[in-house]
Amino acid sequence: MRQPVTRRLQAALATLALAAAAGGIVLTAPEASAAAGSATGYATQNGGTTGGAGGQTVRATTGTAIHAALCGRAAAGTPIVIEVEGTINHGNTSKVSGSSCNTADGVIELKQISNVTIVGVGGGAVFDQIGIHIRESSNIIIQNVTVKNVKKSGSPTSNGGDAIGMESGVRNVWVDHTTLEASGGESEGYDGLFDMKADTRYVTLSYSILRNSGRGGLVGSSESDVSNGFVTYHHNLYENIDSRAPLLRGGVGHMFNNHYVRLNSSGINSRAGARAKVENNYFEDSKDVLGTFYTDAAGYWQADGNTLDNVTWSSPGEDNNPAGPDMKSTTTVSIPYAYSPDAAGCVPDVVSRTAGAGKGLKVSDGNCTAQPPTEPTPGPTDPTPGPTDPTPGPTDPTPPGGTNLSIGAGSDGSSKASGTSFGHLRDGDLTTYWAPAGSTGHASIKWDSATAVSSVVIREAAGSAGSIGAWRLLDADAGTVLASGDGAGTISFPRTTLRKITFEIVSSTGTPRIAEYETYAD
Repeated sequence: MRQPVTRRLQAALATLALAAAAGGIVLTAPEASAAAGSATGYATQNGGTTGGAGGQTVRATTGTAIHAALCGRAAAGTPIVIEVEGTINHGNTSKVSGSSCNTADGVIELKQISNVTIVGVGGGAVFDQIGIHIRESSNIIIQNVTVKNVKKSGSPTSNGGDAIGMESGVRNVWVDHTTLEASGGESEGYDGLFDMKADTRYVTLSYSILRNSGRGGLVGSSESDVSNGFVTYHHNLYENIDSRAPLLRGGVGHMFNNHYVRLNSSGINSRAGARAKVENNYFEDSKDVLGTFYTDAAGYWQADGNTLDNVTWSSPGEDNNPAGPDMKSTTTVSIPYAYSPDAAGCVPDVVSRTAGAGKGLKVSDGNCTAQPPTEPTPGPTDPTPGPTDPTPGPTDPTPPGGTNLSIGAGSDGSSKASGTSFGHLRDGDLTTYWAPAGSTGHASIKWDSATAVSSVVIREAAGSAGSIGAWRLLDADAGTVLASGDGAGTISFPRTTLRKITFEIVSSTGTPRIAEYETYAD
């Protein structure tokens, strides 16, 4: 049986109070908004990105305190704003246990959670040799922090050498006004500054500095990891980067108003069917700033309004297809959100005044002028909603008419709990079930050919009824939200033709268990 909201909040605050007593954490009053300004780019899609808006605000001065704040919430989806001040390092970052978190030593672990903002305040927040790892999570904001010198080899190591890394079904992340830097390349022990893989979507990196690294970042870890995408990069400074600015495998990337200085080997590397819209950027003192490099798996681009200042190009070859020197487009890319790009000529100036941590969170107004951010509209006040206010919950699980299309179909999803199977989602047996590895996760039904679906029934296993909290139902082909709500049952939506439909658990109490994931056309 679910506890009343007030009781759950009292329990969460009690846990936070205990953590505060241990040092490194201070409770402050709840706030209406989580971060300065509002998300931009692809992070505004798929229901939007609001982070911890409307939740409790907590001040942390150690990595352990950040973990304690996550673990002290009522549930893994309870909104929270974590204000960080000081230096976070290996000496003050330890694992904390709790039902609303899944943390680890030596890394800031945002795993199987949602609705979280981490924002640097006061004299600044520096993550020194400590990476930020986002896995199986959604609706995350990281703002006004510096992450530096994260290593994958040598000592100490953290996060596989990535300053910020995302993987495994991550959705809706906004990283804004950050400084991400290394002190060399792979031979010195570093990897990527901003990496996404294993089905990560709807991400924006804005007003940030990426510098002094062999690898800027990637979208997709291999030529077969092409389920990622819908990523926006704008008003960032890439400085002294060897390659991957970014490397885009599959999916769609939108790069506008970035200042690229000293891309030493290659820049935007679109490959494996990826499509990049590259507009109004300023490329300076760089080589091979756009194209398909180090592979024969072609990618595509639409290039408009860019400035090339002392850019050199290599000759085309079997594994080398530079876009220059003429930078002709090879595709067209439609962008679903509104934006106002600055003219390329003023990009070095406006980026120098806005990008990076500690710049006052200034943004461009689209006319080459830096200004304070526009405050977002008030966030949610109820502690349980996901990235958008959900529609009313589903009805009791009485199946619609017609045939259950899940029988005989395929299924997959995020990491599953030990002893469970994706096949149990569609075997017609209520005594078997699938459960995620944590309190959140996603499961999908898929078909070999396009199939019309208009309703879904989610049946919880015996003994776990009422565990599923907020959820979203996604058209996995298009990456769009079909419906959202709270609690298991019957979900109806406009008839949609697709090949894969995903049920995403945003929050839960206890361990959610799905006995059957039924799909119907009527």
